[in-house]
Amino acid sequence: MSKEKKLTFLFVVLIFSYLFYLTSCLSEVKEPTGTQEPSTSTATDDVWVSSSTSTFLPTTSGTSTEATEEIIRLAMNPAQGGSLSSFQTADFTGPSVCATCHIGLIDQSGKDVSMPSDWRSTMMAHSGIDPVWQAKVSSEVARNPELKEVIEQKCVTCHMPMATTQALAEGLPVAGLDDGFYSPEHSYHAAGIDGVSCTLCHQVTNENLGTMESFSGHYVIDTATTAPNRPIYGPYPNPVINQMQNQAGYTPTYGEHMLSAEHCATCHNLYTPYVDGEGNILGEFPEQTVYTEWQYSEFGSQTESCQSCHMPLADGGVQISQIPGRLTAREPFYQHYFVGGNTFMLEILANWGGDLEVSASPEEFRETIARVEEQLKNDTAALTVKNLSLTDGNLVAEIQVEVFTGHKFPTSIPIRRAWLHVVVTDSSNQVIFESGKQNPDGSIQGNAADADPLAYEPHYDLITQPDQVQIYEGIMQNSDKEVTYTLLRAGSFAKDNRLLPAEADKENLPADIAVYGLAAQDTNFIGGGDLVRYQVDTSGYAGPFTVSVELLYETLSYRFVQDLLLDKTELTERFGAYYNNSDKTASVIDSLVISTQN
Repeated sequence: MSKEKKLTFLFVVLIFSYLFYLTSCLSEVKEPTGTQEPSTSTATDDVWVSSSTSTFLPTTSGTSTEATEEIIRLAMNPAQGGSLSSFQTADFTGPSVCATCHIGLIDQSGKDVSMPSDWRSTMMAHSGIDPVWQAKVSSEVARNPELKEVIEQKCVTCHMPMATTQALAEGLPVAGLDDGFYSPEHSYHAAGIDGVSCTLCHQVTNENLGTMESFSGHYVIDTATTAPNRPIYGPYPNPVINQMQNQAGYTPTYGEHMLSAEHCATCHNLYTPYVDGEGNILGEFPEQTVYTEWQYSEFGSQTESCQSCHMPLADGGVQISQIPGRLTAREPFYQHYFVGGNTFMLEILANWGGDLEVSASPEEFRETIARVEEQLKNDTAALTVKNLSLTDGNLVAEIQVEVFTGHKFPTSIPIRRAWLHVVVTDSSNQVIFESGKQNPDGSIQGNAADADPLAYEPHYDLITQPDQVQIYEGIMQNSDKEVTYTLLRAGSFAKDNRLLPAEADKENLPADIAVYGLAAQDTNFIGGGDLVRYQVDTSGYAGPFTVSVELLYETLSYRFVQDLLLDKTELTERFGAYYNNSDKTASVIDSLVISTQN
């Protein structure tokens, strides 16, 4: 037998051995359903089995061989890593072209700060293949099929911007699903799935930036100029020109706007059309208004832009290209981390990247996840206890939440939520009060929305019962004033008590970023944070009493996901499989423990 045949035989044996091992490991536990209601079971009732890679595998007792094989396939198909995309269109190129020169860049501390290396495992790089985004688009189309073209064009403009811009420049149809950019057969598929890449952001001009004309994906790119004279913008004056013209067909051009919040606002201020029950378009809804929130914060007044947090500075100057040699180091150099708050989808991309045309490796995703976790814990919000008293068996704890972000927290599309988890125990460590406990399925005990799709938890200034939970979130409502999770029906907010950034004047915010619901009347809910009072009857229990508080954060709310999974499209069911097989434990933003004296 030849060496090649021996290696092939050994590889096949290893694969079948691994599949047999997985089947035997998973054969004695049951498979969870995708649309279960909130559970009140304890940790000992949990049917999830944790693996060493943070993937949670479903159990398979009683399933057919075919079902077991499908579960094994969905249990993990991790990203394997690979080369950066090398596609070329008339106006855009894949990042491998950029990496020819912009790789191996070192800051003054000796750290690698190469742009393609940091970018490739971010949500920006995967905006076109983000499985929850694809599922949501397919769900919106399923609910409003007559508006398919409107929905897809709105969504792909920012999620598949290179493919969209190129198609528009050439007078071609713009579509995402079916035979659109998502299809491997489409000529702009490679550009579509490369998300928000180098030659998209760096070709955005300063035209109309910071105005309504530029929001909702109305960035302007010069598609009339041809190579090698196509302008590509950077933040440094007097760039070296010839090398990039020869290598990539672009002319480096100084663009002061590259460091501005207005540049980011082209996609991160987004207005979506909404319809009534008959499908008539009634107007536009502020789906996300990160830039406007920033304008009304202390960050906006100090002109501290988005990049200062989401693209943290490298240590000193950086020689930004390997070729030509001996270039002058440039500073400030902003690292291309693009850190947000979305570890959940990064985990899915790492664990199922083999299904999703992901080029980054699991290790690269781990690095980005670690950066996100660091930002969530250190630069998002903090808890303090303003008062803790015990009088005649009545325990009162005043919890202050202070927010550090330059926009609302949570911000962006209103499917995210943060909340307070408060536990009071007696001297024997017995729990006598608990508000905001998260269930293994991602739901929150006591949250009205997780139990009833037409309800939502109000904002609280005072909490006295375990089924009252302080949740910071945006709840959308349709034109009939009913709670909705269908974006095309969302016309206004029934509730928006997302934490306001410092210096935001609640009384004078424009309607697009105003506070809605009971928080509008809460004098303790102001720019920079919120004060919540907890009152617990401790009669019959012995002190001292301990109060434990966590500020928790969830990228995808339980009710949003359950609503999404009602539509049985191929993409919603694929995402549902990933979601059901993932760890839904919330991120801990901050925590504290304090006790009474007696």
